[in-house]
Amino acid sequence: MTDAVKDAARTAESSVAFRVLARSGFAANGLVHLLLGTIVIAVALGAEGNADQAGAFTAIARAPLGFAALWLLAIGLVALGLWHAAEAILARAPGKDITADARKWGLRISEGGQALIFATLGILSAAVALGARPNGEEAAEGASRGILTVFGGSIVLGLVGLGIGIGGISFIVMGFLRSFHKKVDIPPGPFGKGITVLGVVGFIAKGIALVIVGILLGVAAVTLDPETAGGIDGAVQALLALTYGPWLAGAVGAGFVAYAVFCLFRARYARM
Repeated sequence: MTDAVKDAARTAESSVAFRVLARSGFAANGLVHLLLGTIVIAVALGAEGNADQAGAFTAIARAPLGFAALWLLAIGLVALGLWHAAEAILARAPGKDITADARKWGLRISEGGQALIFATLGILSAAVALGARPNGEEAAEGASRGILTVFGGSIVLGLVGLGIGIGGISFIVMGFLRSFHKKVDIPPGPFGKGITVLGVVGFIAKGIALVIVGILLGVAAVTLDPETAGGIDGAVQALLALTYGPWLAGAVGAGFVAYAVFCLFRARYARM
């Protein structure tokens, strides 16, 4: 990274306005997951709906002044993405050995990945505000079909699925080990313990959903069948097909709600 890029990132992070906008991104992410969790629970109970982020944005669009809310969500999510991008640029090695450099690049990749995810969600929110009505499952199948048509596409799709699966496992581990405490100043007392419980449940539930998405992409890569691929909605449908499926899907939906509330608290207590 050039000094000019790093200086720009430091200047951005020192801005109070930028920090406030980035914190609003956590709240926006919480609202999206709250709606997502509600949709998943409804689907588990027999209702119809797209149980993914696109479905959540579409639900907002149907509400009074929903387009205005979508633009606010877009601004917050993109700002949070830019914050993570700045964190990726400013990532430092905790030492001077090879292990320290590996940790620095691991952090840089992690922050860069989160930057891409939140920026994409912000763009999706803006697109829905402008009238788009995307379908997450069709998009996942279409992207998978496109990847499988190129040379080595099955390997690429398999690696994407592996990456998402590893991301899901990391969420589960963060939930069990409560390592999210490193990113949030949890207040003391029963109130803080309640936030911790929400974080544990939420991270594990989201991790489970991501692992299933990774498995679906892996199966699509092995069978060369893009219709097997899917996003969060596909993961919910996979759970519903299992024994006690509605209970399992409902539990994941409740976990998303817990994660949503945790994100709302994170908007206040995140270390930034």
